[in-house]
Amino acid sequence: MELSRRGFLAAAALSLPIVARPAEAATLSRAQVIADTRRAADYWMSRPPMYSNDNNWQNATLHSGMMACHRLTQDPRYLAFTQSWAQAHDYQLMTDSGGKPYNADHQAAAQVYLDLYALDAQPHYLEATMSRVTAQIASGSTQYWTWVDALHMAMPVYARLGYTDYLYSSYTYTKSRITRRLGLWDQQRRLWWRDANYLRTSTYWSRGNGWAMAALAKTLGAVPGQPDYTGTLRAMAAALVPLQRSDGFWNASLTDPINYAGPETSGTAFFTYGLAWGINHGLLDPAVHRPVVERAWQGLVTVALRADGLLGYVQGPGARPSDHYPWTAADTDAFGVGAFLLAGSEVANL
Repeated sequence: MELSRRGFLAAAALSLPIVARPAEAATLSRAQVIADTRRAADYWMSRPPMYSNDNNWQNATLHSGMMACHRLTQDPRYLAFTQSWAQAHDYQLMTDSGGKPYNADHQAAAQVYLDLYALDAQPHYLEATMSRVTAQIASGSTQYWTWVDALHMAMPVYARLGYTDYLYSSYTYTKSRITRRLGLWDQQRRLWWRDANYLRTSTYWSRGNGWAMAALAKTLGAVPGQPDYTGTLRAMAAALVPLQRSDGFWNASLTDPINYAGPETSGTAFFTYGLAWGINHGLLDPAVHRPVVERAWQGLVTVALRADGLLGYVQGPGARPSDHYPWTAADTDAFGVGAFLLAGSEVANL
């Protein structure tokens, strides 16, 4: 199988409510950030799979975080953990029995296979990914990503493989053309609706927006300087600043401080990752955004991260702020841990 495609190896304050916050955030210690990141990773690795070991989007997000933790620490244990997972699935992607062969959720594992390929360019690592991606492109449709989560699951894959035109057409459909006149991006609020069921509503789901911010950061890592992705990341960052809670978290319903309130880890961790990534890559002003990141990280490690490494207050799989509410200090999930590891890998480098 030919894997030498161009770009492939190179890629191996509006009306928003303001929540009072402390004037300053504590200065972070790189060593402590790394220690806290390790604590969450080690806890997860030391226990049998808490739900399943499938190559689904939950575990793909976890292992994307594990690979980030490996890059940060160079600890071979994290790499071995992810290699074992990928080998158990023979580097395959999930298939959809519901008549949606190009479900973006099932492409998330390809991000991890790409990470492993970057370290050891074995063609087999990407055979299934290339087959699925090229078949989707050959279908001629760019209207598969109809919910905001799909941006995170699929965008970085197409970016890293060099399919930038198809990627941008699909992204533009999601952002601006889900209906004839409207997409999931609310230009006024500078936030994303989760899917077409929420268009023109005031419901902006934290993790849904977190998926989008993480997607933009990861994609810009492969195609730096793309103006739409850069501009959207900056717009989201500006919108998020006044919505941060005093404890560093963001509410599950971003613009609603009353309903479904309390700390929620997964959305907050993705925002922390995206904001820290933007600072580290020169896209966001440290004077504005670093205190936001530091507050968020302090909230995550002092409220959500238990002494033994369990990461709590993770809203379970869903599509809206109300799902699984209320979540507790014992509620965790693979994708929440993955988001936290991604965040730690960027916060440590601030």
